[in-house]
Amino acid sequence: MEKIPLTRAGHTALNEELKTLKSVERPAVIRAIAEAREHGDLSENAEYHAAREKQSFIEGRVKELEGILSLADVIDTSKLSGSVKFGARVTIVDEDTDEEKSFQIVGEPEADIERGLLNIKSPLARAMIGKEEGDSIEVRTPGGEKSYEILTVVYS
Repeated sequence: MEKIPLTRAGHTALNEELKTLKSVERPAVIRAIAEAREHGDLSENAEYHAAREKQSFIEGRVKELEGILSLADVIDTSKLSGSVKFGARVTIVDEDTDEEKSFQIVGEPEADIERGLLNIKSPLARAMIGKEEGDSIEVRTPGGEKSYEILTVVYS
């Protein structure tokens, strides 16, 4: 199977989520199921069905995280430099509106655009890969073509 690139911070966050699910969430939902069973008829017991649904979600997420972590390729971004590549913190400016945005290019499982973590497979990240500070990039977005200039490339 293909390795999944992760930053050290992303790997740590996914590991912490897995530990929390296994040591806190899973035991809590098992207790909730046991408690709901004590209330009698399971066919009409909303608490029981909600707890079972939550248990199903937790078990699915545990399997997903274990799979991701087993295929993780943790990349130490502090040893990188130069042009834009995985792990780079990139500040760009929209050439039309002069609006600045900053992103870190990360693996798919840790991507969160709201927190500035850009999926390496996204069109914007793919356009930035290999470029240097001062380079212009063109990105096709749902709203049309956008032009950006790369202001800074930092590795930490």
